[in-house]
Amino acid sequence: MGIGVSILLVAAGAILAWAVNIGATSGVNLHTIGYILLGVGLFGLVMSMIFWSSWGGPGRARGGPYDGV
Repeated sequence: MGIGVSILLVAAGAILAWAVNIGATSGVNLHTIGYILLGVGLFGLVMSMIFWSSWGGPGRARGGPYDGV
């Protein structure tokens, strides 16, 4: 899950948890679903940030004997 998907889940969860005001739904509590999406999105965002720093990317310095020169 990338940063964009995590932010989307956080936004959708926040909308369902705090902005939707529905009186009664049968069998589904939208506020609970909102809090679940919010938690999953925050967890994904933290994990993406942790693994993004260890990835390196295309500009990473190479120090091995076969560095493409």
